[in-house]
Amino acid sequence: MTESAPESASSPVVTERADGVATVRLNRPDAMNSLNIATKEALLAALQDVAADDAVRCVVLTGTGRAFCVGQDLKEHVGLLAEGSDALFTTVEEHYNPIVTLLSTMDKPVVAAVNGVAAGAGAAFTFAADLRIVSDAAGFNLAFTGIALSSDSGSSFWLPRLVGAAKAKELLLMPRTVGAEEALQLGLATQVVAADDFSSTVQDLAVRLAAGPTKAYGAIRRAVEFSATHTLAESLAHEAGLMNATGATADHQAAVDAFLAKQKPVFEGR
Repeated sequence: MTESAPESASSPVVTERADGVATVRLNRPDAMNSLNIATKEALLAALQDVAADDAVRCVVLTGTGRAFCVGQDLKEHVGLLAEGSDALFTTVEEHYNPIVTLLSTMDKPVVAAVNGVAAGAGAAFTFAADLRIVSDAAGFNLAFTGIALSSDSGSSFWLPRLVGAAKAKELLLMPRTVGAEEALQLGLATQVVAADDFSSTVQDLAVRLAAGPTKAYGAIRRAVEFSATHTLAESLAHEAGLMNATGATADHQAAVDAFLAKQKPVFEGR
């Protein structure tokens, strides 16, 4: 993959591609990367683009500045309320749901690089990723009830699977900021990294995943999601289909050939 330049610095979402990795960056640092309609539309378009790009073999979602994403832009929210806009009641289905669906089901691994606070839908976006690399200065806050709203963006689906139902309800009913170390203990964070080492750690991990068997990674993502809501028999049948599909890939053949030759396999993501 050739390295690509990011979009304009004024874009609410910028995407950079290099070494098989697409970094999708929320880019409203002055607003703590909160999600107004323009940002949600840009994020959805960026994720659709990288999901469809076969040259992208790992996606990193992160934020610019001191926040990852604090969720809904409340300034816009207040304005839309005053106008009586229908946008408040359509944004979950039009924006949040397809964003989270892409993050959790695209056919390649997704890493959330949590550079700062992740709140509300921003926190939920990280839960939909496969791995959460968290700066030691970051934290999570399930802030929905603080503004008298229910949870969205899959937080009621992912959070209990990460921390258990009881802890999930505690964090949703009585929102507070969960610091990086507590997040690691609870299972919200995959790894906590010192701020000075954060970017290099994320990059090393993303490049490693981008060099891996992409189709197998995608199949495992779908298998885990499917099995969370289906019976054992259904999950076994689903796994069998995925095993047949990945067994027919060029990467599987490369792995077998490398094993027989006692060499390290080189995967091409197909």
